[in-house]
Amino acid sequence: MNIIGISAYYHDSAACLVQDGRIVAAAQEERFTRKKHDAGFPLQAIRYCLAEASLGAADIDHVVFYDKPFLKFERLLETYLAFAPRGFQSFATSLPVWIKDKLFQKSVLVRELQEQLDQGVDWSSRLLFSEHHHSHAASAFFPSPFEEAAVLTMDGVGEWTTTSLAIGRGNSLDIHREIHFPHSLGLLYSAFTHYTGFKVNSGEYKVMGLAPYGEPRFADKIKEHLIDLREDGSFRLNMAYFDYCTGLTMTNSRFDELFGGPARKAEAQLTQREMDLAASVQAVTEEVVIQLAKGIRKSTGQRNLCLAGGVALNCVANGKLLRERVFDHIWVQPASGDAGGAIGAALGAHHILLGQPRSVGPGDTMSGSYLGPAFAQDDIEARLRRAGAVFTTLDDDALIDATADALARGCAVGWHQGRMEFGPRALGGRSILADPRSPSVQKQLNLKVKYRESFRPFAPSVLREDVQDWFDIDVDSPYMLMVADVAKERQSPMTAEQQKLFGIDKLNVPRSSIPAITHVDYSARIQTVHADTNPRYHRLISRFKELTGCPVLVNTSFNVRGEPIVCTPEDAFHCLMGTGIEFLAVGNCVMRKEDQDPALLRDYRNAYELD
Repeated sequence: MNIIGISAYYHDSAACLVQDGRIVAAAQEERFTRKKHDAGFPLQAIRYCLAEASLGAADIDHVVFYDKPFLKFERLLETYLAFAPRGFQSFATSLPVWIKDKLFQKSVLVRELQEQLDQGVDWSSRLLFSEHHHSHAASAFFPSPFEEAAVLTMDGVGEWTTTSLAIGRGNSLDIHREIHFPHSLGLLYSAFTHYTGFKVNSGEYKVMGLAPYGEPRFADKIKEHLIDLREDGSFRLNMAYFDYCTGLTMTNSRFDELFGGPARKAEAQLTQREMDLAASVQAVTEEVVIQLAKGIRKSTGQRNLCLAGGVALNCVANGKLLRERVFDHIWVQPASGDAGGAIGAALGAHHILLGQPRSVGPGDTMSGSYLGPAFAQDDIEARLRRAGAVFTTLDDDALIDATADALARGCAVGWHQGRMEFGPRALGGRSILADPRSPSVQKQLNLKVKYRESFRPFAPSVLREDVQDWFDIDVDSPYMLMVADVAKERQSPMTAEQQKLFGIDKLNVPRSSIPAITHVDYSARIQTVHADTNPRYHRLISRFKELTGCPVLVNTSFNVRGEPIVCTPEDAFHCLMGTGIEFLAVGNCVMRKEDQDPALLRDYRNAYELD
């Protein structure tokens, strides 16, 4: 049984292939088109999934779309009627798009499948639809290592649902409770993303990274005026301060008045006010998530919790929830956003609609999230030659030695190995790596390699067997979705003068023996690296440990600001030639910047202006 799951037409389009209940392949369309957050029909992602399993289009038994467009249109229509005549402009703006493309999405999908894949297939009879939050819940529970669990999904909005509680048992998944639009924790966070000058649906992680530079001095004001939080974690928003139901922006003038002025303009100077706003909405989000979890534990008695939806990518809240010990075990879908809905749609059809059994092993079934394309060594060499790269091909041992030596010498290293990751995190397949012991690496990587805001923190990859020696965490974190403090013995105490610093000035104070991955609150977003899921990356970190005594590397996604994570060897080479990366390893090929043709240099800095 071959099932293709699709997420598309909103943001982060993706496709997934589930074959007899096993996740064979999954990828986001943006990685192939090079268009960040590509929302189009995921044709290239589907073609990749089929190629990975050596299938033709006619071999697909079902195509499952991750939400139900008619229900979304019902929400749009009912929302307008509830607020009419206010909001007519917003309704009139969106209606033509719905009439042309979204309302009749089944016919749009059938046409795309016929024209792009195979005209001879009766796609109409093979096309299925899943509800949005059911897709999220299925993506969280079915790949999890639990036979039974509570499943909490939280995002902006699906059709009507913004938050849901389900109970998963074996191959069943039953929705128990929901919170409906317009009351949304995700949209509350997005409102502050907009208000602090970042882009909604992509800048939320910037707000999370900015929060430790501020103080949550607006948190009480948010709880007093914007959100009514109940004891069981359910909540309602005060819509008098928001404009997303009826307008074309997230917030209104009353919101501006409450927080002392208009929204920060994109690219404008960040001030302490934005930092404090970020800290405040982050604190409230953490409180809501923990309160929801406590209510779920009390009402269901479940000992395991699965998380999905965009809010589940808030790894700081996940880390706080973990430390609260509300549940015995927590598992977060690594592609918790809309892209992951493709996995849930396919798995939900397999287990629920078709009634197929589910087997649970000692670990999850996400294959480390290494579900994207890999490239054979001879293909890598041919592609790099066509791109004009000057490279040396090494055997495995020499590759590891050369890369670890480059890292120990302070080089920024591009690392393109094996299958590409599915989801927003680079996990050692498509990563930029560096030495975490350097106090200057964090700023240099942001400004000279990633071309992004200097305040943005970097994550550590650490050998699983060494994690507790370096970080205050006692569980696995393979998907970089848990934040914990650097171990006390690794922290550097601040002087009295340093403790007086505030805002971005905090950035210049080394906080630990691995300052490049230590945020200003001594925290880090941890990835534990396993020899069984990524043996080459594990070997590299182990060799770096032999050279330096440190089993940790800086790991950030292999891209520059404004571009998706690299997919192909050519993408990796172009990134080398347009950034401050000094050393690149693609398969067994290594490249040094100084050996390359200067005529191939690219200037990404002009394309993506810094904040």
